[in-house]
Amino acid sequence: MTARVLVVDDILANVKLLQARLMAEYFEVITASNGPDALEKCRAGQCDIVLLDIMMPGMDGYEVCRQLKADVRTAHLPVIMVTALDQQSDRLEGLKSGADDFLIKPVDDIALTTRVKSLARLKMVTDELQMRVSTGREFGIDDPRDNHIDPKEGRGGKLLIVDDRASSYEKVVDALGTEHDLTVITNPQEALFRAADENFDLVIISLAIENFDALRLCSQMRSIDRTRLIPMLLVTQKGDEAALLRGIDLGVNDYISRPIEPCELKARTRTQVKRKRLNDRLRARVQQTMEMAVRDSLTGLNNRRYFDRHMQNLFDKAVASGKSLSLVVLDIDHFKQVNDTYGHQAGDDVLKTFAERLLKNVRGKDLACRFGGEEFVIAMPETDQELAFVVADRIRREVSAHPFVVEGGSKQISITVSAGIASMSTTGDSITDMVKRADAALYDAKRNGRNQVVAEAA
Repeated sequence: MTARVLVVDDILANVKLLQARLMAEYFEVITASNGPDALEKCRAGQCDIVLLDIMMPGMDGYEVCRQLKADVRTAHLPVIMVTALDQQSDRLEGLKSGADDFLIKPVDDIALTTRVKSLARLKMVTDELQMRVSTGREFGIDDPRDNHIDPKEGRGGKLLIVDDRASSYEKVVDALGTEHDLTVITNPQEALFRAADENFDLVIISLAIENFDALRLCSQMRSIDRTRLIPMLLVTQKGDEAALLRGIDLGVNDYISRPIEPCELKARTRTQVKRKRLNDRLRARVQQTMEMAVRDSLTGLNNRRYFDRHMQNLFDKAVASGKSLSLVVLDIDHFKQVNDTYGHQAGDDVLKTFAERLLKNVRGKDLACRFGGEEFVIAMPETDQELAFVVADRIRREVSAHPFVVEGGSKQISITVSAGIASMSTTGDSITDMVKRADAALYDAKRNGRNQVVAEAA
């Protein structure tokens, strides 16, 4: 794993030392000697992670971090504060300014490597999600300001603690119990099942579980779909350096060393919970974007794009199995008059109600789509022409029998629909041919007076 790391420090010797250590781990390194230069490089997209010294003349590291986190272009850029000040108040100030992590000078090689690797992995995942979500802006469903991480989102998380020593997990409970909903499990195998069954925001795992390799649990969590995305924080002690590095390679997100400092544990927990919630939100928007690409936003039915792709699967299955496949194309009669007489809002009301009635009369395995405008299509697997006719005519009768309510219930409109049916022939047929034949039958229904169903000639 590699990443571009920006090292910000006004002392050249410090910069060179960090640069040498990071390059030895195959990270790309760029440097800045002051706050304004660092901000410029971050806003230009030149880095993936920032190692930021606190004590700098002019603009200190706290202010640089605050400005990075306040800018939507750089808010998701991981920031590690590097300080020679080993005071709890200084760490808290850095975290209040939005820092994702901190390192104390002289910087320990293991701490540097693990922190940077963990945040590089997180940044890579977030970048991929952001790239996919950006597509949603073309559909008008995403505002980059909505993706800002509110510091309050780091509280109220649902946490799973895996530790078999009461003297150990009680300290974790004391530190986090006032901010989060905690579940303590002493059996690692039971913990895996609980993590898979419940929606946890973070799993805190002790490396010192007796007669069990805690890294095995980490590996299992990353290999199961339902737990793959849950952040993990390891609780380590002196001598665990090799295991910690293996844990980071397995996908562990963070760690804290004993003796546990409550404020540090709170800060690291908040960071992981915030990131989990942000990525959950981004994934939800990715799913929403995907759905919008194949779903008609007005009626909730799948659209023409989805039909073109999914219909091929239905067709291929019908050919392979030798079972029937029928296609029904429906068109609302005189729909233009509805728009012209009552307005486009009334037309939208009619389309939505029509889609609801359509769905009430088809099976779960049928494919109902809005083809475009006032035209709809139903693909019916394992259905011959006779049965398709019955379904289409049932829809036609329900549409004509019940007026459509528009304008908030103040008016009712009588609507009818015409339909054409085509079924897959035994030789040399194609989806294009079926659609053409169903369209031709639909036009016959229109020419013959509308409000009727016509099947293609046998």
